[in-house]
Amino acid sequence: MDYISYKDIKYYKECATLVEGLGYKLVDLKIIPAKTITKISAIITSTDPEVSLGVNDCAKVHRLIQPRLEALISSKDVNMEVTSPGMERNIKNAAEFSIFIGRNVRV
Repeated sequence: MDYISYKDIKYYKECATLVEGLGYKLVDLKIIPAKTITKISAIITSTDPEVSLGVNDCAKVHRLIQPRLEALISSKDVNMEVTSPGMERNIKNAAEFSIFIGRNVRV
């Protein structure tokens, strides 16, 4: 598993600051430009390990960071998805371990 610092993920810092202001943590951010549209995937989690996220939590984050990302990438042609990590998430980046401190994980 690679360690990719969050500061090396484009636009992560700008979005993480906004997400943390709502009381969540940004686990992952992927921006994939295509010919006609830019696909964005954001994964968030609660700052409290005992709290589960719902659709309303994802919607709050979506409404907050989509306009910021549209401005940063200079495009309105964006398809954005915000999700929680889910119970079966595989950790993909060693930097994620710091986000999941205090939570049960299956190894």
